[in-house]
Parts: sequence; C-alpha cells; structure tokens
Amino acid sequence: MTRILLVDDQALVRAGFETILTSEPGFEVVGQAKNGAEGVRLAAERTPDVICMDVQMPIMDGLEATRQITASSAHPAVLMLTTFDREDFLFDALSAGASGFLLKTAEPEQLIDAVHALARGDALLSPEVTRRVIERFAAAPAVAASASTDRGSEPASPAPSPELERLTDRERETLLLLARGRSNAEIARELFVGEATVKTHVSNVLLKLGIRDRIHAVIWAYEHGVVAPHA
Repeated sequence: MTRILLVDDQALVRAGFETILTSEPGFEVVGQAKNGAEGVRLAAERTPDVICMDVQMPIMDGLEATRQITASSAHPAVLMLTTFDREDFLFDALSAGASGFLLKTAEPEQLIDAVHALARGDALLSPEVTRRVIERFAAAPAVAASASTDRGSEPASPAPSPELERLTDRERETLLLLARGRSNAEIARELFVGEATVKTHVSNVLLKLGIRDRIHAVIWAYEHGVVAPHA
C-alpha cells in the first residue's frame, strides 16, 4: 500500500483528493492536516510514503513544512499542489525538497499518476519545467561570475565535492547527462548501453550522493560545479 498524507487548509479540497486517491487500488490516505505545522506532526506520526502538500496555508505554509519534513534522512516524497502557476513557487518548492509540483487544475488521473511516480522514487516535472530548472541553475553562476568580473576579480569556482569521489566514471557521465536534461533513453544512446543499465547508474548516483530523485540531481550538479553553465 502507498500511504498518503493530505495537507491543505480547505476541507473540501482534502475531501476531494481523498475521494480521488482512495479510488485507486493500493492507495491509502492515512491522515489529513489543515496547516503546515499539523502536517509536520502527522508526517512524523503516520509515516506516509507521499504527502500532497498545499503551498499557501495559515500558521505554517507548505514550503516551510516541506523543509522541515525533508530535513530528516528518511522522509516521504512531497508533491506540492497549488492553484498558482508561479515560477517562484516552483523553485521554492524544489529548494525546500519537494519531488513534484502539480497544479490543482490538473485532471484526477494526473494526481493519481503523480502519487504513483513519487511513490516509485521518481520526480514529477514535465520536460518543459525541467528545462526551466536547468536554465535557472545554469544562469545563476553566470550572473555571479559577471558581478565578480565587474569588481575586478576572478570568479570563484565551486569547490570539488568529496561525494563525487564515490561515483564511478560511468556514474559521473550519467550525472553530467542528467544535469543537461537528458532522458534515460537519450543517456542510453549517448553511452551506448541499455536503458536498464542507465536506470542502475541513475539509482547508484542518487544513492551515493544522498539525493532522492533526478531533478534534485540536476540541482546538485549545478550547485557543485559538475557541469558548467550553459554547457
């Protein structure tokens, strides 16, 4: 069974999500919370596999609740749900540790598919959103470098991360291609291996770096200088 926690300040929304999700075999809603603080408490008590988290709530919003929940080493996957298609919400949610982002205007089948994806350990972002993430994190070092040059000094390079030493050469290649937004099929073609082998490499990368999913591997790679901006 996939255990699900619902966190939203609107009772009707929670009831609607529960009706949709419990219609899917293998899904169980183990709790409901009306604000982020209550969500943090129930996440610890009920140990869900996936949390459907609203962004804007009283007492504690979904972003802060997600930060607290994902701070532990073994934490549930968080699917952020909002009525607003705002880029700042997207990047704040990813930075907080969320593994997926879905608008509340999505179809019921999309919500079910999203929970399935997160329960498998995947990230839920469309290719278009993934490109926006890559562009955002690729542009940030370039801006910093420009500012540093304006001050008359050389831009600082990210210090090599010791975690990279845990990766094999093939796993590093896989991480580099992930950071460039490649799918498993595209990575397989570039490395001349099967998709099953790529899945194994991706799993090893996530495990060794302590990262939950692919999209956070992209963020990690840019933050640690694995791939150069606009490479």
